[in-house]
Amino acid sequence: MTTQVIVLNGGSSSGKSGIARCLQAVLPEPWLAFGIDGFVDSLPAALQSSDEGIDVAADGGVSVGEEFSRLETAWRAGVVATAWAGARVIVDDVFLGGAHSQERWRKSLDGLDVLWVGVRCDAEVAAGREIVRGDRARGMAEKQAELVHRGVVYDLEVDTTRTEALVCARTIAEAVVSGTQQEP
Repeated sequence: MTTQVIVLNGGSSSGKSGIARCLQAVLPEPWLAFGIDGFVDSLPAALQSSDEGIDVAADGGVSVGEEFSRLETAWRAGVVATAWAGARVIVDDVFLGGAHSQERWRKSLDGLDVLWVGVRCDAEVAAGREIVRGDRARGMAEKQAELVHRGVVYDLEVDTTRTEALVCARTIAEAVVSGTQQEP
């Protein structure tokens, strides 16, 4: 079977979005990229900083409410429907719930050929990127660096601490082209 979906999981500022863009450039077929940041940006302003939506604390901690979870489930179903309709899909997500978050995606993606990719980055490096970005609460990258990987099973892991997004994307593309993913 040919890979239909690539799921990139990593903490804030780990480099997932850059890898997704590079994957779109190096993979031989067209791939659509769907990122959790785009989903959050699509929420009404009232849900972007609320108990029912998503709330980012001053220390970078993230909590989500019931309405966020409901809408995220709908978003995930739409991403999966896009893959079932024949598009190749890259998902850029942050598994705040570790293995539980992966399990939600796994259930939704059942029947599709998925490559699970862990995107790691040392907390200090991600924190530095967070400062440069200027659009994240300080502390988010450090809090998420290991949290998002707890209990998650990957086919492949890349580390952006000292490796550029393009090099990581080429490693992932090689796995896609060679079909080296395994059953998690």
